[in-house]
Amino acid sequence: MKTNITYITAISLHIFIGIIIYFNESLAKVYFAVALTYFVSRIILAPQNSKTIEVLKAAAYFVGAEVFLRLTKGSISYEAGKYLVIIFMFMGMLFKGVSGKAYPYLLYIMLLVPSIFVASTTLSFDANFRTNIAFVLSGPICLGIAALFCYDKKVTYKQLNSLLVYMVLPIISHTAYIFFYNPSVREVLSGTGSNRDASGGWGANQVSTVLGLGMFIMAVRLFTKSPSLALKILNVVIFSAIGYRAIVTFSRGGVITAIIAIIAFIIIYYGRVSKKKKSEIMLVSVLFCFSMGVTWFISSTQTDGYIDLRYSNKDHLGREKQDVTTGRGQLFRNELSGFISNPFLGIGSSRAKDQRIETEGQGVTSHSEVSRTLAEHGMFGIAMLIILLFKPIDFRSVNKRNYYFYAFLCFWFATINHSSMRIAAPAFIYALALLNVTNEKAPIHRKQLK
Repeated sequence: MKTNITYITAISLHIFIGIIIYFNESLAKVYFAVALTYFVSRIILAPQNSKTIEVLKAAAYFVGAEVFLRLTKGSISYEAGKYLVIIFMFMGMLFKGVSGKAYPYLLYIMLLVPSIFVASTTLSFDANFRTNIAFVLSGPICLGIAALFCYDKKVTYKQLNSLLVYMVLPIISHTAYIFFYNPSVREVLSGTGSNRDASGGWGANQVSTVLGLGMFIMAVRLFTKSPSLALKILNVVIFSAIGYRAIVTFSRGGVITAIIAIIAFIIIYYGRVSKKKKSEIMLVSVLFCFSMGVTWFISSTQTDGYIDLRYSNKDHLGREKQDVTTGRGQLFRNELSGFISNPFLGIGSSRAKDQRIETEGQGVTSHSEVSRTLAEHGMFGIAMLIILLFKPIDFRSVNKRNYYFYAFLCFWFATINHSSMRIAAPAFIYALALLNVTNEKAPIHRKQLK
C-alpha cells in the first residue's frame, strides 16, 4: 500500500511540475538543477550494493526528461541528456567497474574514432567541426558507454521496474505541459504533416519518440504492476493521455515503435507467467485494447479525421502520398551511395548532413542510424553494426531471464531507424537489455529455537 501511495504521489508531483513550468518556463532551470543535485547526491551517498541501481535511476530520469528540458531550455546544453547519461555511467564504472565480457563495446567506441580523422579532411570549410562531430557521435558514444556499464550488471525485477518509473515520471510532466501548451489540436491543424504546435512547440519527431517511450512504460505498468482496479484505471488513464499526445504530434515513428515494443513485451511475458497470471493478462489485454480504441477515437475526432489520413499515408485532401517514408527513403539511399563510394573509411562523421547542405542548401539530419553509420564509417560501420546486433543475442543465449529483453531491443532498433540517435533514449534502452535481471530472493523464515 505504501508503495502505491508513493507512486501516486510521484505522479501527482510531476503533473504539477509540468503545469508550473508551462506558466513559468524559467523554473525549468530550477527543476534541472534540483533533479541533478538530488540524483548525484543519491549516487554518492548510496551504500556500495546500491550504487548500480542509483546510477541507472539517475540516467533513466534524465533520459525521460531530455526532450522536455530541451523545449523548455532547462538544461545547460542541447546535448545535456546524452552527456549526463555518459557522466552517470562513468560514475557507475568508478564505483562498480565493468564486466570483462563487455570488451566488444569498448571496441565499438574505438571504431568511432577513424571517422573523426576522415571528417577533418572531408567536412566543408564552413562546417563547425567540433559541433558537428559532437552532435553526430554523442549518441553512439552514449550507447557504447552505457552498454559497457550495464553489461551483466545484476538488478532485480523490482529494481528494474522502479527504474522504468523514474524514466516515465518526467514524461508525465512533459505530457501535462503539452496539454496546457496546446489544449485544442483543431486550432493548429493545417495538414497531415508532423505538427510542431501540437507537440508543445518542439520537433514532433523527438516528442513522438519520447512519448512513445512513455506509452511503452505505462503499458508495462498496466500488465505487471497494477494489482488493484484503481491502479489499473490510473495507469490506463496515464497511458491514454500520453498516447493521445503522441498520436496528435502527427509523427508516426514514436507511436509505431511503442506498439512494436509493447507487443514484443506481452508475447515474452505471457510465455513466462503462470496459468493464473495468463488469465489476468487476457483480461487486462481487453482493457488495454479498449483504451487504445478510445484514445484513437478521441484523436480522430479532435483532428477531424486528419490523423486517420496521416496513418493511411494520405494528405489532407485524401490523396495517396507517393512516399510513405516522408523523404526518409531517399535519405537512406543517398547515405548508402556514400558508403558505396567510400566503402573502407567512409565519408567521415557528419559528412552526410554536410553533403546535403552543399547539394540542396539545407542540412537535413539523418533519420536512420544504420545508413548513416555505413556512410560515415565505412567498413568500421559494418563492424559496429555487427557488434550492436549480435552481442546482445550472444548475451541472451546464456541469460534468458529478462522478459524485457526483446522489447528493449525492438524499441532501440525501431527508434534508430525513424529518428536516428537524436536523443539518449534508444542508447540507454539498448543498454538496459544487457542487464542481468534476477528474481527477488524470497525471505527466509527461520524457526526460533527454544
